[in-house]
Amino acid sequence: MKIVFAGTPVFAAQAMHAIEMAGHEIVLVLTQPDRRAGRGMQIQASPVKIAALEKNIPVLQPETLKRNIVDPQKKAQANEAYDCLSQLNFDAMVVVAYGLILPQDILDIAERKGRHGCFNIHASLLPRWRGAAPIARAIESGDSKTGVSIMRMDAGLDTGDVVLVGEISIDTDETSAILHDRLAVLGGELMVEVLTLLDQNQTLNRMPQPVNGITYAEKILKTEAQIDWSLSAAKIDQRIRAFNPFPGATSTLNKEVYKFWKSTLPKGLLLNKTGAPGEVLGFDGDHVYIQCGQGIIEVDEMQKPGGKKTSASACLQPAHLQEKILRFLKV
Repeated sequence: MKIVFAGTPVFAAQAMHAIEMAGHEIVLVLTQPDRRAGRGMQIQASPVKIAALEKNIPVLQPETLKRNIVDPQKKAQANEAYDCLSQLNFDAMVVVAYGLILPQDILDIAERKGRHGCFNIHASLLPRWRGAAPIARAIESGDSKTGVSIMRMDAGLDTGDVVLVGEISIDTDETSAILHDRLAVLGGELMVEVLTLLDQNQTLNRMPQPVNGITYAEKILKTEAQIDWSLSAAKIDQRIRAFNPFPGATSTLNKEVYKFWKSTLPKGLLLNKTGAPGEVLGFDGDHVYIQCGQGIIEVDEMQKPGGKKTSASACLQPAHLQEKILRFLKV
């Protein structure tokens, strides 16, 4: 089938690749405008744009798809995208972490006679975790499972009918980075399965989302990264893993800001002492044990200011030699 693909990050690029490998033709890509990113804040194309250009697929990068906007430049971009889609020959539209709201007039183009509509790959078990950051919020909240929902899009925020679901367990040591990669593969597989059914003219089972169980995955903010050591070890562990790779959980020691990348809850009673929240209680191999408001957390990977990621023990040993008592504080 001929597919219009709208997406921006690596998660979307993975699905795009899976769709192509299944034999479908992507005839147009919509993706976010190039942005400044990285330490040098250089202008960078999105992973989806890079993948599209490598295969000579036409790309549009409007700042918005809303044609009733006042700004003349943005309005012109939205009109260009609308006109292009109106005149294009395609069978279905696939949207994956695009980052722009699709207004009803764009959805209507995908619903025209002879077309299958617009489908979204969403990394949660809808209606749980609608919104921008479903992967991180699932880990932060201590969910034991998550998955991917393929949704027939409507004009609401992740409110459309679900046509296919895949479920996976969340490991107790899993970070958002690891879970992201697993869900990206699953999302591509499920989307290909849906497109195969459409290509065979089979009817999809559309399941309206239940009213109960709706939660929203708000965008992750850098201000959330500060560790509150008065919280329980379980909650701090969830946040450290949820905020890897972005923005990275942080705390201060000796007036320097450290990042925390990997942690776990120690099994059994490993230490016979307690301390104030944030106090380093001991070292064991690569691990560091820190007192929380309730319980102790084992930190496995950290990063010094201006340094590289390393084992928590290697990161803190120089400070350990200089101070008898190490205690982390909020930034």
